[in-house]
Amino acid sequence: MKLFEHSTSALDGILNGLFETYSHRVPDVQKITRAMVEKAMVSGQKDIVNDHIAFRTMGVPNLGLASFEKIFLQHGYTRKEAYAFEMKKLDAYWYAPPSPKYPRIFISELRVKDLSEPTQKLIRKYTDTVTQDPVDTLDLNDVDAVVNFLHTPLWQLPTKRDYQDLLSESEYASWVIYNRYYLNHYTISVHALPSGYNTLEEFNRFLVSLGIRLNDAGGVVKKSGDGLLLQSSSVSQIVEAEFAEGETMNISGSYVEFAERKPLPEFAHIPLQELQRHHRREGFEASNADKIFESTYSSQTGKRPE
Repeated sequence: MKLFEHSTSALDGILNGLFETYSHRVPDVQKITRAMVEKAMVSGQKDIVNDHIAFRTMGVPNLGLASFEKIFLQHGYTRKEAYAFEMKKLDAYWYAPPSPKYPRIFISELRVKDLSEPTQKLIRKYTDTVTQDPVDTLDLNDVDAVVNFLHTPLWQLPTKRDYQDLLSESEYASWVIYNRYYLNHYTISVHALPSGYNTLEEFNRFLVSLGIRLNDAGGVVKKSGDGLLLQSSSVSQIVEAEFAEGETMNISGSYVEFAERKPLPEFAHIPLQELQRHHRREGFEASNADKIFESTYSSQTGKRPE
């Protein structure tokens, strides 16, 4: 599956490469797309408007936001507002694309220095092997090199015990130590769909009818304070992970998000079919994102389906 059928730029190629791996790791992606085609919402994946994609990083020397963002800044993205998640010990930025045809990007970073000393030491056991910024050695215009980098381990495979120890303090840390730079999620722009499916409430009913489990942390629909950004997400796919020494364990992988961006008040009079991206609510909402993070947390993945 591809986001862009006819790749015309390095950025197209990078995003296609990321999505190809992601869609295979997250069966819900293809399940949802097939059902959308059957319901005549879209003719294929290329018709689905991707609101944003998200990545997770570790805030340690030579890695983290300062390293990772270089890839997308090189390809025309612009860093925008910052967000802080105090309870989860995370910082984040969102990045505006060079053209409306591309998704926004949301990159978060774990504040490793705010964790307990044993957990910091455990994380450094792996990340200290990265002694220089690996992005600095990449040809950022080489699509294959960038895509391979984003899917290649930067540190040794963790042991199952180390993963479990990280899990007990920071589920975000355990996710990154195993999943690394895999695409965390992509996001379907619900408001771009045909009538009957173009509100989050309607689209969520469609998802539930498919058997898609939705993250209910803070409520199934997460709503911004201004009421103009509504978000929901599936519960993370469970993947069988192989750890060092051949031990295995089922862990959280990636998931799918869904967003409805309502028109800004000054554009509320514009007919639906004439609304453009810049007419709608932009950016993100920390309170929404805080609960979306929990799509990979055991409090969601451990729930029994109703």
